[in-house]
Amino acid sequence: MAVVAERAFTSRSTLQRVEAGDTNVSIGIYAGVLQALGLLDGLSEVADIGNDSVGQALASADLPKRVHLKRPKGSPRDG
Repeated sequence: MAVVAERAFTSRSTLQRVEAGDTNVSIGIYAGVLQALGLLDGLSEVADIGNDSVGQALASADLPKRVHLKRPKGSPRDG
């Protein structure tokens, strides 16, 4: 534990808070710990929208059903 804390540039008590899932620990500390453990590459997957099917569904639900385009003044109407 002391080695990981040292490599993550943090204290052992903060590392214990990371292990406990403390939400008050900054994301930078979590990134440092992941780097120390050789797991930093997995952090990019957390923010990848391709892995968030619920977020995609919620975003799609918020899209408008119809879009009305504004026509420039003086343009003839098709029709």
